[in-house]
Formats: sequence, structure tokens, C-alpha cells
Amino acid sequence: MSIPLLLYQILFKYIPIYGWSMAFQKFKPGRSMWEQEWVGFDNFKKLFTGINGERFIQDIINTLGQSILTLVLGTVFAIILALMLNEVKDGVFKRVIQNITYMPHFLSWIIVAGIVSVALSAPSSGGFINSALLSLHIIDEPIQFLSKPEYFWGIAALSHLWKELGWNTILYLAAITAIDPSLYEAAEMDGAGRFSKIWNITLPGIRPTIVILLIMSTGYILEAGFEIPYFLGNGLVVEKSETIDVFVMRYGYQMGNYSLAVVAGMFKTVVGIIIVGIVNFIAGRLGEETLI
Repeated sequence: MSIPLLLYQILFKYIPIYGWSMAFQKFKPGRSMWEQEWVGFDNFKKLFTGINGERFIQDIINTLGQSILTLVLGTVFAIILALMLNEVKDGVFKRVIQNITYMPHFLSWIIVAGIVSVALSAPSSGGFINSALLSLHIIDEPIQFLSKPEYFWGIAALSHLWKELGWNTILYLAAITAIDPSLYEAAEMDGAGRFSKIWNITLPGIRPTIVILLIMSTGYILEAGFEIPYFLGNGLVVEKSETIDVFVMRYGYQMGNYSLAVVAGMFKTVVGIIIVGIVNFIAGRLGEETLI
């Protein structure tokens, strides 16, 4: 039964790695892989030095900033929502809440970007966030959120949170259901309240799941996503919005510098593997669950 999945991984994950050879070439379309001009590590030097280097380093910072915010917010709020849903005893109400929170996951990022853009616009254009802030007298005039670089990381993280919050709770809810109910009964007999049972039974019970998911998530720490930075980014916020994925797209497709784009992609992959290995090792040393 695992053979089809194994073949899929080999076909779409491992065989395309031969394309990494472009990183050591001055690649020109129309020639075979072995007819290209080999330039050694020149593309790596270009990526990290000069104007390209300054831009790429800023893109790394932007990617890390957006990814870490997304990871922290997504993990914390997914755990909180899972704990809250677990405490709901009314099955109908619980299913309604789950469906409402799951639904944004099935929206495309283009639709999400459009919703976010409208939500953050001026009140005259349907920007309900500015309208709410004005009504509460928190601000005196509308804020142009998408033209201020300092807001972009938060916008990207909150957009991911809204879209994936419900979906991210699924594994935590599954882990909670695997906890032995007799532990709760014993705690209740000892006089433990609701919050005491959450703190002393539920959270320790799902801790292995939390650790494993965090380890897996660190492998995507340089994957801030392409859609939100690209669709919501503009010339006014490019210093904070452009990520490694956007850099790869612009240099690889728009400017035709395929070799430089491949080097950037290689950097992201290698660093992701190293980070997963380090975090996995640290988790093992601390006595937590690990991937290997």
C-alpha cells in the first residue's frame, strides 16, 4: 500500500533534484543540462554579495519574521481553540464552531488576499477594521495598513492564523481524545477544577503532539508562503513584504536569472533540513518526542 506514495515521493521530490545543477551553471533556456556553461560557485557569490546580497539578506529576515510570527500565533491559538472545543459539551454547537473555523482553510489564497485587502482598506471601500477602530475611538483617521511596512509581518501572520486556525486544531483535538478519561475522573474526585485538569492532564497529555508538530514546522521556517507577500505586497512595503519565495519568482521567471533563483531555493531547503535536525536533536536531549 505504501508503494504508490513512495513512487510519488521519488518522482516529484527526488528526481527533480537534478535541476540543482543549474546553480553551478550560467543557465540558458534551449540548451540541454550538459550543454550549459559551468561557473562553479559564482552564483552563490552573487546571491550573497553586492546589491543582490543586500536584497536577499533582507528577504531572509522578512521570511523569518513572518514565519516565526505565523508559527507562534498558529500554534498557541490552535492549542487554545482545541482546549476550548474540548470543553464544549453541546455536540451541535461544537460542530457548528468547528465548521465555521474550518471553512477558511478551503478558500484559495487569492480569495483570502482579496478579503484581507478589502478588510484593511478605507471605510469608504468596505474596510470594516478601520470602521471598527474609528467607532471605538481608538484612531482618529483611517490607517493605510497596506502602505506601511511596519504592519506587514503582522498582517501576513494574522492572515495565516484566520485561514488555518480551525484546520490546525484537528491533530490537537485528536490527541486530546486519546487521553485516558480515568485521569479526569480521578482528578475530579480529588477536587480538581476545570482549569486544573487542563493544566495538569490535558496539556501534558498532548505535549508529545505539540513537540512533534513544532519540529516538523521548523522545517518550513523559511517558507513564509508566496501568496500573501506577493498579492498584498507593493512598492511601498516591499522592504518588509518580499520573501525568499517572491525573490525566486522574480529572479527566476520575471528576470530570467534561473541559476540565481535555484541557488536561493537550495539555500532555503538546506537551511530547513539543518534546522529540523538541530531542533530534533534538542528535543531528544530534553527527553521529548522526536521524529527519529
